[in-house]
Amino acid sequence: MSWNSFGRVLRFTTWGESHGPAIGAVVDGCPPGIALTEADIQPWLDKRRPGTSRFTTQRREPDEVRILSGVFDGCTTGTPISLMIENVDQRSKDYSEVAKAYRPGHADYAYDAKYGFRDHRGGGRSSARETASRVAAGAVARLVIPQVRVRAWVEAIGGDTIDPARFDAGEIDRNPFFCPDPEAARRWEALVDEARKAGSSLGAVIACEATGVPAGWGAPLYAKLDAELAAACMGINAVKGVEIGDGFAAASLSGEQNADPMRPGADGPEFLANHAGGIAGGIATGQPIRLRVAFKPTSSILTPVETITREGDATEIMTKGRHDPCVGIRGVPVVEAMVALVLADQALLHRAQCG
Repeated sequence: MSWNSFGRVLRFTTWGESHGPAIGAVVDGCPPGIALTEADIQPWLDKRRPGTSRFTTQRREPDEVRILSGVFDGCTTGTPISLMIENVDQRSKDYSEVAKAYRPGHADYAYDAKYGFRDHRGGGRSSARETASRVAAGAVARLVIPQVRVRAWVEAIGGDTIDPARFDAGEIDRNPFFCPDPEAARRWEALVDEARKAGSSLGAVIACEATGVPAGWGAPLYAKLDAELAAACMGINAVKGVEIGDGFAAASLSGEQNADPMRPGADGPEFLANHAGGIAGGIATGQPIRLRVAFKPTSSILTPVETITREGDATEIMTKGRHDPCVGIRGVPVVEAMVALVLADQALLHRAQCG
């Protein structure tokens, strides 16, 4: 049994390996009649594309997407949309040592334990390369919910956090870190450079906000909107934690502190706070949906680490090749894509039940 698909009504399946000829996604359940071309998808892939700065992997992939099915005369037909992205800059020889021993923190041992063998070239399906397929699928999802805006940014790298008082949304796309605080972005240059030169890596925290989500999307129990968002983001390579709203901080508050008071408003309730992150009882309240996603440091590093070989012998390994010194940086468009896919799916679920 294998799980390569996500979603209920709007469902997508990703395919391909890091060092195979191509990767891609099949998006099923997309409503017909939505205008869609490669130009609607490519800008989001360009945000995630490797090799755009010295702070990301230097693998050179154009990540040009091709639509193979599901579109006719520039519009979706309601049939499966097949998306393909060719791999053009693989260097499988860099992974000769990985074939012999496991990288601690990576999925090498876990894959071997499950399947009895693994594709060691770049990590195969466990590579962050797979997330390009999610970004392509997410671009389709955005078109299903044009009233919703999904925006993410990096909030912290290596424990160094932005200053909320200096938050400037216009800065997010002006620096290679997707950082809304220009002073933090300047600090991160030295921080990531230092880790890269030392052959090490850093973790990151990504914040995401979705606005324009109407009250009512979601479900009370087994398709809770916050549970679906958490599952979607936890499924991203290198993610180790997801918070909705105040998250763990809510456990330190009193009931009255954690409440989101309401007053009468012109078009429904006016909320005086948003500790819940825009979701109550698994259903959207109409407030901005807010979440934070924690990315661990990249497991493929040049620093020698103790490990074992496939035969169980003690050894050390350092991973050659081209890897992100902070994989969380390029996680921004991936988080956005997964949030968009969940929200589009929930929008269609809501329409199916409530009209």
